[in-house]
Amino acid sequence: MGAAASVVVPAAVMGVVRLVRWLTKPGSIGSNPVIDAIQQHNPDHEAALKAAQDAVDRANADREAEVQAANRAKADADAAVQAAKEAAEKAQADHDAAMAQARENAEREKAAQENATRLATEAAARARAEHEAIVKAAEKAEAEHLAALVAAEEEARKARAEQEEAIKRAEEENRRAKLAERQAVKNLMDGVRPEVWPTPEELRKTKAQREYREGIFHFAVAGVSGSGKSSLINSFRGIRNNDRAAAATGVIETTKSIARYPDPNRNHPFVWYDIPGAGTLSIPDWQYFNEQGLYIFDCIIVLFDNRFTATDIAIIRNCARFKIPSYIVRSKSNQHIRNIAIDMGYDEDEDDESARRVIFQAARDRYIKETRQSVERNLEEAKLPAQRVYIVAKDPLCSVIQLKVPRDMIDEVKLVEDLLSEGHARRSTNK
Repeated sequence: MGAAASVVVPAAVMGVVRLVRWLTKPGSIGSNPVIDAIQQHNPDHEAALKAAQDAVDRANADREAEVQAANRAKADADAAVQAAKEAAEKAQADHDAAMAQARENAEREKAAQENATRLATEAAARARAEHEAIVKAAEKAEAEHLAALVAAEEEARKARAEQEEAIKRAEEENRRAKLAERQAVKNLMDGVRPEVWPTPEELRKTKAQREYREGIFHFAVAGVSGSGKSSLINSFRGIRNNDRAAAATGVIETTKSIARYPDPNRNHPFVWYDIPGAGTLSIPDWQYFNEQGLYIFDCIIVLFDNRFTATDIAIIRNCARFKIPSYIVRSKSNQHIRNIAIDMGYDEDEDDESARRVIFQAARDRYIKETRQSVERNLEEAKLPAQRVYIVAKDPLCSVIQLKVPRDMIDEVKLVEDLLSEGHARRSTNK
């Protein structure tokens, strides 16, 4: 490419250049021998000399013209060389530009080819990945389909099992309902009270009616009418029946509605409730517990006088159902012991005090034994757990509350101790 682009300088031009360089070389031109010879041998020397001089001048003029022509030729040659050089440089620049453009085009083509190859590779990779994803999705869908079929079969099996179980439960519930219906009919015929739990609204209403207060122990004294409930409450409050703040007492039932008696000692967080005796209201025994709202109390004292009745049993059974501590208490013990002693021959006018003490102690022991046996037998017949019976009298119990040592004491101290201890344990926040 370079040889083809170079400029060939003509040979004539190069000869002219060499001739011009020789003619203009300092000291290269000597004297003319012809002229020298003419000067030496021509008689007409002056003329000849002049003629020679003229010839020299003409020769010099010709030479000057030749020099100028050579200079012009040289200038033309230099211009031609410069033009040839510029043409060669331009040709070389064009060649370099063409080569650079060619290289750039080649690099662009290479980059484009590499990019196309990369894009094709990436597209192929994406296509493979998408294909693999589709295959995996299909496999997953198939697995999920199989799992769904298995789950559906399992659910169907469970549904069938649950349906069968539901049918069995329904049949069993139907059987139990029929038995319960027959039992309910029998209970109603036998006078047995059905187990009816109070509703939340009934509970709220009962607490409001009874002035129930949190942080206070609520004790109820219940039992048949005439058993001495009011007198017992007075004793628990440490006051006598004839005191101004005492609950009303009498031979006949004086409590027609539930009476509330706070403890006179403000340091004692106790409230005592005198519950109307069963039989004084127009309700049967089996309604007594719920009708009187006994389910709100912390402890219930079941008080009886002469005999332990079915009403007392019903109260204790419901106490167990509601998990309320119950205490069986027989009241008027001193009076009963005295009556037994009189039946045994006790005579206050008897001079022999020792004989009187023996009879009275025998009557006391008999009373305690018969009372405990009677309560134990009644609880057993009612299929209720054995439970202690507390044998007390109002005056000794009042003395205990007043922190005095009572006379003829039986279970008064134990009753107060157990009653307050269990009531506290039931309501204590530290248990």
